[in-house]
Amino acid sequence: MTSDTGLPARYEIRTLAGPEHAKWACAIITHCSFFASPVFSKIYTQGRNQLCYAMFQTALYQMSHQVESGLSLGIFDTEYQLKRPESAETDGKLYWDPTDLNKNTSGQDLLEQMDFPLVSVALAYDNFFPLDKTKLQPLFEAFPLLPLRNRAAERRELRNSADWQATGPGQVLLRGGTATKVGEEGRGFMKKLSWYMMRKAAAEGFRGIQIGCLHDAVSAVWQRPPAPFTSEVVVRFTCAEDDDEELRACFQGSDQEFTRIYVTL
Repeated sequence: MTSDTGLPARYEIRTLAGPEHAKWACAIITHCSFFASPVFSKIYTQGRNQLCYAMFQTALYQMSHQVESGLSLGIFDTEYQLKRPESAETDGKLYWDPTDLNKNTSGQDLLEQMDFPLVSVALAYDNFFPLDKTKLQPLFEAFPLLPLRNRAAERRELRNSADWQATGPGQVLLRGGTATKVGEEGRGFMKKLSWYMMRKAAAEGFRGIQIGCLHDAVSAVWQRPPAPFTSEVVVRFTCAEDDDEELRACFQGSDQEFTRIYVTL
């Protein structure tokens, strides 16, 4: 059953849908990455507003693919008060301007421009309908630590792909990003959203979910799923301590461990 979210009454879990939700989710993940995460916020200490814009523009394809899958979820604050009257036309609006070259634009400025009720996201897509790697290239070129991390993970992957990957739709869910809007942390949103997604996916017939974690709290939640689900850490390493010199250099400043976790539903 997925009806009991465990959230206070003002919050609702909804399936993300449409280009506006994709933009909002991308903004939350991007902003959180550079101003709150244990990785990007430690590595990139200068020019974060421009980096936010760069990631937003190059990662939007990945976010849109997951929202369009109909498998991504978000927590909405039903009592959120819009800051600008014009935001009401679409029940919320993102006001980021990637052409803004003002180096003094702060993380708080960017947060104020995120005038929408979405507070936490869990993006996912069906493993049988993968991302287009060519459309990921702009993101990877802008942030080379991402493909380097992926390469390091694949080197450590010991499973036979036939043992877990989907052979048809509706079998395996791939998680591709989770974040809570800065200022809304500490309310258990990520855990509640993750557990809800597990139960929802199981009810829809999926047999497993795989997620890559670059945050201890996210990793802890996915290593301890609710019964009857079980989890296995299939890849684990610390980027800044990897034997790949290029990877170590890219991740200097962050000692965050990466885990790839598979949950059997």
